[in-house]
Amino acid sequence: MSMMGFLPVAGGSLSGKISRRTAVCPKTGSVSSFTGGLGGSPLVAQVRSQTVQNRAVVTAKIYDWKKRGNEKYSGEMEPGTMAMHTLFPAPGSTHRKKRVGRGVAAGQGRSAGLGMRGQKSRSGAKGVRIGFEGGQTPLYRKVSKWVGRPMGPGHQKVEYGIIKLEYLSKCPDGAEVSYEYLLGEGHITKIKRKLVKVVGGTELTAKNLTVRAHAFTTSAVEAIEASGGKCILLNPTTGEDIILDDDSTSTGDESETMSEESSGASE
Repeated sequence: MSMMGFLPVAGGSLSGKISRRTAVCPKTGSVSSFTGGLGGSPLVAQVRSQTVQNRAVVTAKIYDWKKRGNEKYSGEMEPGTMAMHTLFPAPGSTHRKKRVGRGVAAGQGRSAGLGMRGQKSRSGAKGVRIGFEGGQTPLYRKVSKWVGRPMGPGHQKVEYGIIKLEYLSKCPDGAEVSYEYLLGEGHITKIKRKLVKVVGGTELTAKNLTVRAHAFTTSAVEAIEASGGKCILLNPTTGEDIILDDDSTSTGDESETMSEESSGASE
């Protein structure tokens, strides 16, 4: 602990011997007396406490001067007096309108924050309207129009994860195959797409497979059904099996033909 800032005025020498000394602060003029050497702990404690007591504590905030003596900021309000005309913003939260283009010394002179050249820097320019391409034929005038849908039908492409027939050939005969089954058995890796589609292109060696997927190609359906299997479509939203009306009508026709044959045999 050094004695910088304090001037010894009375007492013994500053040789480190234990004696009573008095020091005067040149800034505040306060006098503090202490006992002990310069390096002793009692000296450090006394000088530090005296310095803290003489230090001025600043409590005013940036906008505190706006609140002094103002009844609005007293925090006291009678019940029932709050209304729209008694509400006011906090000091410093509102600013006056920035005046640009009033001289270089103002900070926003000359170009007024709009740049040196260009369409947006001209007086009265509020930018370019949406769809304007500088005078050339804009895109919305080039595309074809549909009645009730000016921007066309939109993009309807559906992306699928691919399941090949060679993956199905790794399954045992008579198995019920789906994406989860193939992934669990390790026949395929994880597919990023939510929907899967079975495609052909190779021979199918497994027999009597029941394959579930969101879509099938024509060659894949022919290969699966030729080996005694069955294709079942899945709902892309719920993931449940889709029952086609063709199956119910075909079963009804078969029952009708069987009933006719039985009636003819009885006759």
